[in-house]
Amino acid sequence: MNIELAQQILSTYEKHGWKLRRLLLRGSTGNEKQQISEKFRPTAIVAAEIDAEQPYALFETFEADETEEDREEARREMENRMREYALGAPRNNR
Repeated sequence: MNIELAQQILSTYEKHGWKLRRLLLRGSTGNEKQQISEKFRPTAIVAAEIDAEQPYALFETFEADETEEDREEARREMENRMREYALGAPRNNR
């Protein structure tokens, strides 16, 4: 994980008043995980197939009355889109 790039993305979030809620990361060593946890506290670190450090902010807005189940589904869809982008997989036309 490139901590400097992740910090730039966090700065972008803060600039727009957004809050980083989750950070998707592939498995990392104990020392790396410790450093990441300290730098991005209280952001949730989520195990993923990719490191979510695209050079842009990927976000989704949720309605106040939206269920956590609906929010989690949207998060999975965002992660899938990011994985497709990062791995160069073709997108399905909808």
